[in-house]
Amino acid sequence: MKPGEFRELSQKELADKIVALEENIFRLHCNKTLGQLEDSSAIKKARRDIARAKTVLREKQLVEA
Repeated sequence: MKPGEFRELSQKELADKIVALEENIFRLHCNKTLGQLEDSSAIKKARRDIARAKTVLREKQLVEA
């Protein structure tokens, strides 16, 4: 997802999205271990999406404060 797409989400939706992305990374790591991971860059993309989501979430928290 792009940062603009994350900015459209509410804080609750962002927190849920972060949890879902972290679960996805876990599944990707399991698939990598089993040799079933087709796209080796998927883990990197998921990590970056989590970082983007956390950044936007933090921005929203600072705006509220």
